[in-house]
Amino acid sequence: MSSNWLKSDNAKLAVTAVTASALTLLSVTAYQSAMKQRRRELLQKEVKDALATTPPEPELRSIDQLSGPDLVFGDSRLDVTNRRYDETIVKEMLARNYAFFGEEAMKKVRGGRVVVVGCGGVGSWAAVMLMRSGVSHIRLVDFDMVTLSSLNRHAVATLADVGVPKVTVCKRFFERVAPWIELDARVELWKEGSGGEDLLRWGDSPVDWVIDAIDNLTTKVQLLRYCKLQNIKVFASMGAGTKSDPTRIQISDISNTFEDPLARSVRRRLRVENIESGIPVVYSTEKPSDVKLLPLPQEEYEKGNVHELGAFDDFRVRILPVLGPLPALFGLHIATYIVCDIAGKPIPNPLPVKNRGKLYEKLARDLLNRENQLNGGGIAKLPISDQDVAYIFEDLHRGRSTIPPHAVLARPQLSRWNAKEPLTTSNCVVLSHQEVQALVDHGGVGEELVRKGIWPSETLEVVHARQREATRVAQWEL
Repeated sequence: MSSNWLKSDNAKLAVTAVTASALTLLSVTAYQSAMKQRRRELLQKEVKDALATTPPEPELRSIDQLSGPDLVFGDSRLDVTNRRYDETIVKEMLARNYAFFGEEAMKKVRGGRVVVVGCGGVGSWAAVMLMRSGVSHIRLVDFDMVTLSSLNRHAVATLADVGVPKVTVCKRFFERVAPWIELDARVELWKEGSGGEDLLRWGDSPVDWVIDAIDNLTTKVQLLRYCKLQNIKVFASMGAGTKSDPTRIQISDISNTFEDPLARSVRRRLRVENIESGIPVVYSTEKPSDVKLLPLPQEEYEKGNVHELGAFDDFRVRILPVLGPLPALFGLHIATYIVCDIAGKPIPNPLPVKNRGKLYEKLARDLLNRENQLNGGGIAKLPISDQDVAYIFEDLHRGRSTIPPHAVLARPQLSRWNAKEPLTTSNCVVLSHQEVQALVDHGGVGEELVRKGIWPSETLEVVHARQREATRVAQWEL
C-alpha cells in the first residue's frame, strides 16, 4: 500500500512542496549570508579609510628633551574637525550601551561633558571607561608624568610612555579607540585662582561632571570646595592606598564615610567651609593594613632638603603603597555612576556599607542592658561607639559566632569575653543566646569554658588573634 501511495499524485505533490521549501530556505539563507558578508566588508573598508586619515604618533622622546610647547601640544585638543566617521561605526562600538540605555539616553551620554582632574591610577581608568561608554567631550587635567612605578595601576601607560605626561598618554590611546570624541588634554596643575576655574567649563557651557582623582589633600579640598560652591557636580575618589579588599569598596555621600583616613581629613577641612554633605565619593570600608608610607632612603636625608623631592612644596614626598587593582576599581565605580547619571538613569540608592543599622542598634541596646546587669545599673552609655559595634560584629568577627565552628546566628549578641576586664573592642565577642548564658554561668570568663572543655580548644587561638587585631586598629585610630 505504501508503494502505491508513493506512486500517487499526492505523494508527488508533497515531495515537490518539500523540495521547493528547502530550496527557498536555502536561497534565503544564502542571500542573508551574502548580505552580512557584504556589510562586513563595507564596514571594514570604512574603518580602514577613516584610520588612514589619523596622523602618525609623535616621536617618543625623553622628558628632558621636551619643551613647554611639546608638553602642551598646541591647545592639546585632538583635531577631529577634518575627520569623518560613519555613524554606523560609532553605534556598532556602542551597541551594548545602546541596548542597555536606549536611543534617547545614549544621546545624552554622547553629549556629556566631563572633566577628569588627576589621570593616575583612578582617573585614567575612569576616563577610559567614560570614553568607551560613549561620553564624547572629555577634558583631562594632570601635570604629572608617567613613571615606572605607576605602570602597576595606570589604565593605558606602557613602558615606552615613561617620562611622558599622563594626559598625553591617555590622549594617544583614546585616539586609537574613539578618535571621533572631543578630547582636551591639559598638562597643568588644577589650582583655584590660577586659571583652574576655566578648566571646569566647556566653552560657554558648564560641564556635567568633574571627577576629583587628586591625591594631594590641599588641592583636592580646594577643588571640591569650588565645585560645591559653584553648584558643579563633582565625584571624589578617596584613598585606595594600603587597601586590598575589593568587597569593601562603596559609593556614598562624603558625610557617610568611615575607615578612610583621607576621607576623614577631607571631611574635616570641608566642614570648616560649612560643607558637610552633597559630594558622592568612592571609598573603602576596609580597615587600613599595617602597610605604611615607604621610608626615604638614608642617602636622600644625607643630601638635605628632602622637601625638594616633591613635585611641589605641599606635595607628599614619601610613597604610599598601592595594590594596582584597587585604584582601577575605584575608577570603574566612578565611571559607572557618572555614565548612569548623564543617561538620566542614576543609581537610585547606593547601598551604604551593609545597611544593617537596626541590627547594630539592637546589638548595642542588648549589650547596654547586659552591662547594667553586670554592674548593678547606672550605665547610660556604652564605652564603645556605634561604629565600634558594627566593626566588632562585621569586621572583627565576620558576622558569625566567635566560638568555632562560627555559626551564622539568627539572634547574635555581644558580650565581654572577660567580665573582669573593661569593655573594649578587643574584649567583646559575638555569641548566641545559649553561649552568653553559658558564659554568665561560669563567671563571665570565656577561658573557663575552654579550660573545662565546654568550648573547643581552638577558641582561645581565635579570640587572641582577634584581640590583637582590635588592639592594632584601636592604636591606629588614636
